[in-house]
Amino acid sequence: MMRVCNVEKINALAADIGGSYIRMSRVDDCGALHGPVLRRSTPVDDLEQFIQTLSDLVAELRQDAGNGSRLAIATAGLLNPATGVMRAANIPCLNNIAPAAALSEKLGCQVVLVNDADAFALAEATRGAGVGHVTVLGAVIGTGIGGGLVIDGRAVRGSGGVAGEWGHGPIASHHPHVLNRPLKRMQCGCGQHGCADTFGGARGIERLHKLLGHPHQTTAQIVTGWKGRAAAASQTIDVWAEMLSEPLSLALNVTGASIVPVGGGLSSEPALVAKLDQAVRARILNETDQALLVPSLLGADAGLIGAALLARQISEGRP
Repeated sequence: MMRVCNVEKINALAADIGGSYIRMSRVDDCGALHGPVLRRSTPVDDLEQFIQTLSDLVAELRQDAGNGSRLAIATAGLLNPATGVMRAANIPCLNNIAPAAALSEKLGCQVVLVNDADAFALAEATRGAGVGHVTVLGAVIGTGIGGGLVIDGRAVRGSGGVAGEWGHGPIASHHPHVLNRPLKRMQCGCGQHGCADTFGGARGIERLHKLLGHPHQTTAQIVTGWKGRAAAASQTIDVWAEMLSEPLSLALNVTGASIVPVGGGLSSEPALVAKLDQAVRARILNETDQALLVPSLLGADAGLIGAALLARQISEGRP
């Protein structure tokens, strides 16, 4: 049954918190955004300032939302549903603490924290590129790699809050067909070595480019060179697509997902998404001529929409 939304009483807020910026907006109970989306720089090292920044944003937006309103926050990092403790590599002030209670007390409303990749996947599955698909694997390819899994319109959070995280684990050991030698396993922020996160995101492409013996370039420069058929950039992107397609193909074989919406900064390059899609479809068991990897339809708003939707599912006891 389709949920009927009460847009006359918009009593919830949603925030999407990254390592650089906090974005916040008012939302209705079906995740639709209402009014302006405010943005502030993220105080990553100062918990008191972090809480104050959120408090200021809430005060500015809480014109029609009373003290009983809910704030749904999507943020990078792993959140343990049982303990509420976060592991947030790019927001050190939230690392290894359970911030929801402190935020709720300060802000005067219920605060629900969710993983940003889970929020992205749920938004795309129910409002974006994954609509009509039973199993959706969200892939965030930005500064690093993130993932979320949605089945039958519900986010699968998993034991310890880990599900759909295809970018982590000791994946990359060597790539003999290109390098003809073992590939050095790079250390990941999660503590392991050889994760797809170490070479798959924007910073990873730069590391891979250097590992292949090329002078330092930014990912934007490498992608521009690849589109212009520059030899060095083309080699890097070829290796990147082949390497990243391996863990992503395994994730598709395991989950049976029929669509993979792609978010994050690299999703803004449709040709790059198409190249990775081609490499993935060459490796999965379920042969298909239809694209599996597709750019996000919701763009930057996916995190806000997904945060609101997932917070509602959690409050209803659905995940």
